Amino acid sequence: MKYIGAHVSIAGGVANAPVNAAAIGATAFALFTKNQRQWKAAPVTPEEGVAFREACAARGFAAAAILPHDSYLINLAQPDPEKRRAAVDAFTAELVRCRALGLDKLNFHPGSHLGKLDDDAGIRAIAEGVRAALDETEGVCAVFENTAGQGSTLGRSLEELAALLEATGRPGRVGVCLDSCHASAAGYDLATDEGIEEFLARFEALIGFGQLRGMHFNDAKGPIGSRLDRHAPLGDGTLGWKFFARVMGDPRFDGIPLILETPEPERWPEEIAELRRLAGA
Repeated sequence: MKYIGAHVSIAGGVANAPVNAAAIGATAFALFTKNQRQWKAAPVTPEEGVAFREACAARGFAAAAILPHDSYLINLAQPDPEKRRAAVDAFTAELVRCRALGLDKLNFHPGSHLGKLDDDAGIRAIAEGVRAALDETEGVCAVFENTAGQGSTLGRSLEELAALLEATGRPGRVGVCLDSCHASAAGYDLATDEGIEEFLARFEALIGFGQLRGMHFNDAKGPIGSRLDRHAPLGDGTLGWKFFARVMGDPRFDGIPLILETPEPERWPEEIAELRRLAGA
């Protein structure tokens, strides 16, 4: 089964996320579990946890169909030791929040070494931070998202994602989220049949579909290899519909959240309906 949805608002409380997802015809959703522009938040109360679980259950959203995202403020590749400790603490707190809400994974951008470390040292720093946070928590998988390759951000290639998984060394507690816009911006051809097949074969060889925990469905405003992280509505960018149609017809993508982060939320019901049609639902 394909779980299809979008990154929805938690305005008014985290329990509103499944309400907002159901309103657009989604069978999956992503969310921030707190204000992502703030470092800290009050812990999830038992009442909030119950309300969220009940709202999800009432609308048919299992944990497998939900992909929470951590705060964009967190940079686990931060070269400054004190700031890196703060980032690890914040990431640990995000894992704790997910656990309190009954969620089993947390999507995050690996981080940027800000040009002050080499890439290998940056990967080691990220891996050490993730490992430390996982060792302080239980039941939640840390999901590395591929990046568009801008600046000194890491996770821009399948090789770097594979290196991050290996360096973290916590099988079963780590996984990957693929963002289509980011992959295209980083130089992968997702606009042609040949490019798509090459990308998927490379992913399977380096990482494996068993470690794929979610996807972000975004068309791209920039050309392949532009390193431009600018999302477009599905079919309106340089990818077109070919890649998304390919994914919807492939059973290897069943059972994971397929999440829109496209820039026109008013079009989400239309985009979801088309993806469901392509999946034969």
